Amino acid sequence: MGRLLVVLLLAGSIAAADRKTKNVILVTADGLRRQEIFTGIDPMLMREKAAGMDKAPGEALRRKLWAETPEQRRERLLPFLWRRLAPRGVVLGNVEKGSAVTVTNRFRKSYPGYSEILTCRAQDDRIRNNDAIQNPHPTVLEYARLSWNLERTGVALFASWDVFRVIGENQPGTVFINAGYQSAAGTPRLEELSRLQLDALSPWNEVRHDYVTAEMAFEHLRKYKPRVLYLSLGETDDWAHDKRYDRTLQAAQYFDRTLERLWQTLQSMDEYRDRTTLLISADHGRGSQLSDWFDHGAQINGAEHIWMAALGPDTPPQGEATNTATVHQRDISATLLDLLGLDWRAFCEDQGKPVALIAP
Repeated sequence: MGRLLVVLLLAGSIAAADRKTKNVILVTADGLRRQEIFTGIDPMLMREKAAGMDKAPGEALRRKLWAETPEQRRERLLPFLWRRLAPRGVVLGNVEKGSAVTVTNRFRKSYPGYSEILTCRAQDDRIRNNDAIQNPHPTVLEYARLSWNLERTGVALFASWDVFRVIGENQPGTVFINAGYQSAAGTPRLEELSRLQLDALSPWNEVRHDYVTAEMAFEHLRKYKPRVLYLSLGETDDWAHDKRYDRTLQAAQYFDRTLERLWQTLQSMDEYRDRTTLLISADHGRGSQLSDWFDHGAQINGAEHIWMAALGPDTPPQGEATNTATVHQRDISATLLDLLGLDWRAFCEDQGKPVALIAP
């Protein structure tokens, strides 16, 4: 905690009066490829037997999601992102249109990516894979909570993947974290969800269903009204690793529906309406060939490319970004802090910087 305490001594409220944003909701979809974000259902994969698309569910998805142009396909897959968010916010990362968002860690795996998002820095060899070691770096979640001296529930992280219990903080117990098959209490709904996650198990021991994670986050939002909430959904990655493109598409659709419901919920609450920014991204990209679309890592070409989106009162409506300077994954935490009027320079130490298209 030593470095964080020093940083906090230097921290101050920077240009807070110039920002309308008082809360930030960060949402990530694990390994959701930029290909689906910007072009929708993949013509290469949509009939591929090895990707689980040769059965009736795959045919139904093709009928529902196929269209002649990439713009039409992406709207069918992610209608909230492209019909509601993009016209009022910004979406970055379409390299075909000169807008790149890249990871700067060389590992291109989940823990290094999430830690880069939360710590404003590329990871060294201490975080090179997904081993469940305590994050060696203070996170932006800890920094925000201690800067404002909030209750622990005032900065919260809900994740489908259990490794987030160590990813989300450097000092255990600093922020509220619920990740993987972990019980929750405080309301009847949270207790119901705690039981449900064990009655409706996912195919993976370390990742629960995104539905449980999202519902817990919604309940926490309503009860505790956190200033910063991080929701990490995971099934877009796990189904891809299982080479189930059909389920990957369905998980992406659920992700989009969750974003829509989240924004509607925020706009319905006095504490959040017109004073909350939604930041959205992913931890890593994936391959683009039949041989590697399901994989990622240092040796997978294209796994360094991710995407980013934002909607909020300080972000001008720009739609799909084109011909922009390269944005990096490490810039997300700097952007979050800048939107909230906190000293991102003290936290990031000249590594990440705010994304100008999101926090001008």
